[in-house]
Amino acid sequence: MKRATATLLLLLGAMACAWSAEEVVVDFEQAVTLLADSKASRVPRWEEKGVVFTLAHEPKQTKGKGMLMFFTHLSTGHKGIVCAMATEPIPVRATFAKPVSSVTIAFWGSTGTPAVVEAFDAEGKVVDRAKVESVPARKALGDPVPMFRMTVKASNIAYVEFSGPREGEYLAADELRFTPEF
Repeated sequence: MKRATATLLLLLGAMACAWSAEEVVVDFEQAVTLLADSKASRVPRWEEKGVVFTLAHEPKQTKGKGMLMFFTHLSTGHKGIVCAMATEPIPVRATFAKPVSSVTIAFWGSTGTPAVVEAFDAEGKVVDRAKVESVPARKALGDPVPMFRMTVKASNIAYVEFSGPREGEYLAADELRFTPEF
């Protein structure tokens, strides 16, 4: 009887933790997009709310240091993070301090750019993937660049990578939302 009660209490505790898991939002609003000399701010890594953003790998076509950069969405003023390597598109990696179960990223990008979000476990195995063949385009010339969301879900997500742009294109992550696992 005591064992059954203990098991029931553990089960109820686990369910309560799962229900209380709150989504965490990373929005890049503290980032500096332009330096005092009006040059773009480029950084090798960005950390916010326990999430570390880096490039998935160093550049292979140049000896230059791989960098991240922040863009401003003109119609909203929101800041987004991108790979700063315009001639060598490299995925951006977001690594979580503890495993997560769901990641949703809001993006905007160059017209016609494909977009991919992949979720990986701690061993580097892909555990979920979301893809769009072409990001949403403006409906009329004066319209703002549209935003869209992509979500990956799995147990024990250690990091995600987003990619898709070809040389000369961009894909900016406006915000990243994740649900921690307990």
